[in-house]
Amino acid sequence: MAVKRHFIHALVLTFCMLPLQCATLERLSLDDMVAKATSIVRAKVTGSDAAFSGPVIYTHYRIQVTEQLKGKAVAEFVVPGGVANNVSQFFAGAPQFQPGDDYVFFLWTSKAGLTQVIGLTQGMFAVAHDSDDPTVTRSASNELMLDSRTAQPVKDQTLVMPLSQLRSRIAKGAAQ
Repeated sequence: MAVKRHFIHALVLTFCMLPLQCATLERLSLDDMVAKATSIVRAKVTGSDAAFSGPVIYTHYRIQVTEQLKGKAVAEFVVPGGVANNVSQFFAGAPQFQPGDDYVFFLWTSKAGLTQVIGLTQGMFAVAHDSDDPTVTRSASNELMLDSRTAQPVKDQTLVMPLSQLRSRIAKGAAQ
């Protein structure tokens, strides 16, 4: 009888915890992202498809690079989550893109060869075609973020700057 009661309590606790899944991210400064990125590109999303890689579904985004800012050009990167074989997976904080979207992507390629956006939404700056020197914007993340030095929760902030300023910061950081 006691075993059955403990099993029921464990089952209830498990189901109560399921909706609490979320991402915890290390807040990265622009300088951190420049240093950690293996590739930084301005690119347009041209398409996507999703596939299983073991138990995880990854959405593979194909891109057309219009400007190489650091490292080698890449033709594709992955984001965790998506729909494959009628199975859907969702990862909190994972960005989604549409064909035609124009971004500056801070990318990192793992030893396994998977190229991903650094820090999920932290490593993507939307390009607004508003002038000869377009504005780039990285929206604040709503996910839980921790300061790398104190391990304390911090609020993320939106970053907005001219593309020329972002190029200069990347060039300066890549030269160090």
